[in-house]
Amino acid sequence: MDAQTVSVVVAGLGVSGAAAARGLAAGGESVIVLEANEGERQRAAAAELAALGVEVRFGEPILPEGTSLLVTSPGWRPGHPLLAAAARAGVEVIGEVELAWRLRATDGSAAAWLALTGTNGKTTVVRMLTSILIAAGHRAAAVGNVGVPIAEAVGEPYDVLAVELSSFQLHWSSSLAPYAAALLNVAPDHIDWHGSMEEYAAAKARIFENAGVIVYNADDEWSERLAGPYRPGEVRGGDARLVGFTLGTPLPGQLGVVEELLVDRAFVADPVHEAEELADLHDITPFAPHNVANALAAAALARAYGVPADAVRRGLRAFTPDPHRIAHVATVGGVDYVDDSKATNPHAAAASLAAYPSIVWIAGGQLKGADVDDLVRRAAPRLRGAVLLGQDRERIRRALARHAANVPVVDVPGQDTGVMDRVVGEARRLASPGDTVLLAPAGASLDMWPHYGARGDAFARAVRGLSG
Repeated sequence: MDAQTVSVVVAGLGVSGAAAARGLAAGGESVIVLEANEGERQRAAAAELAALGVEVRFGEPILPEGTSLLVTSPGWRPGHPLLAAAARAGVEVIGEVELAWRLRATDGSAAAWLALTGTNGKTTVVRMLTSILIAAGHRAAAVGNVGVPIAEAVGEPYDVLAVELSSFQLHWSSSLAPYAAALLNVAPDHIDWHGSMEEYAAAKARIFENAGVIVYNADDEWSERLAGPYRPGEVRGGDARLVGFTLGTPLPGQLGVVEELLVDRAFVADPVHEAEELADLHDITPFAPHNVANALAAAALARAYGVPADAVRRGLRAFTPDPHRIAHVATVGGVDYVDDSKATNPHAAAASLAAYPSIVWIAGGQLKGADVDDLVRRAAPRLRGAVLLGQDRERIRRALARHAANVPVVDVPGQDTGVMDRVVGEARRLASPGDTVLLAPAGASLDMWPHYGARGDAFARAVRGLSG
């Protein structure tokens, strides 16, 4: 960043906005933060920033005259009046991640970035990756859309950063050049923000543009397609190396699974004739096919950075999953109850449903325009019953009628605090010993709860009520 005094505007006083303002102020910039809400939290944050010379303006955000750069928060859509005003005025708009990239040290001491994105699995992979890096003895941190704010992390003495990036953050990033970058999967999500599936996918693909090593999911159609332009002979802007991961037997240049082993045929001396064992399936917790894919993606990024095989195994064994991700809550009467409230879209729910053979499915919430027919069609042979709640439960019920007509379905209306107790009670009635009652809603939780964690907590409380 140019250290001359200029007027930089930060949109929003959330975690990323406050971190961006602090980083800019530390670099000598003149910073104004615009925040629409003036609550107790916002006023406290404003007081802290004022001590650093940062001005915070509350109320309707208006672009100040003389603004040379606008740093936006991830949730602000491109059509927001403030961002539209910046575009008309010729003011560059970037996100906190792009800002952090520009703020990092340029003397060779900056931490390497191992970046990843995808519709589902990002947080799990970034935490697996961090665990592997630490097992290898590196000073590492999970940052970006999780963990430490990235604008602060670039000022700390880390060797390497595991960077989780959302499509929103990538939309506002233009010069990121990570050491290695991975695209886990792409499925319809946030279409209301991006405008179309193609624009959403294009935002995800930006992670590849300047990456040194490109990691893609060979089992995911969109991921493989978006990695296509970077195949040998077609690489743009450098010597990018293309590495795939698959749940099947890996080809040369891929990581994959052979019998019960995770193996590497990419980062070995002779990928055509050699493979190196990294771990086995029992090292992955919780075990599910999509979590094996997560482990392979994390391993590929770590191996790109030079991490030895034994550290991959140790890092995966040490990894502790975040709550509400296919978490076993209890077994009651021979029935397992599993919380995957984080499955907030059909793609995530499909991965969760594929992990169990006999399921009473708890589903519903805000589908955000996503289609559920393919999800229900594929899951139908595993379903022993379904209990529906939330705003878009009728759309799921119709899909079940079309593709799983013999599956008993219970509709639980209402938005009161006791609705989850009734949902779990109905699921118990439908379940038999050996079944799994699975909360994998396929929709967001904001119609009834403040976040997916609160929905998962409500499910766990109701299950504990069954077991006493």
